[in-house]
Amino acid sequence: MSAHCQLTGARPGFGKKISHSHRRTSRRFDPNIQHKRYWLPSEGRHVRLWLSARAIKAADAIGIDAAVARIRARGERV
Repeated sequence: MSAHCQLTGARPGFGKKISHSHRRTSRRFDPNIQHKRYWLPSEGRHVRLWLSARAIKAADAIGIDAAVARIRARGERV
C-alpha cells in the first residue's frame, strides 16, 4: 500500500539526495502517515483511518463526521 493520506490525499514526493561531494541520487519524501481510530457517532461504530499528521489536526478541528464525508466525497471507502 502506498503511503497516502485518506483525507488530504498527500502522497510521496520525489527528489534527489545530495551527498557531501554533491553526487545526486534519487530519494522519496514520504508523508507522516499515522493509523488513527475514531468513534463515528452517526454510524455507531469505530473507523480506522490512515491520516497524515496535518490531517489529524484538521479532523479534530472540523469534526470526524465532516472529515469522513470529505473522504467519501473523494471516492475512498471508509
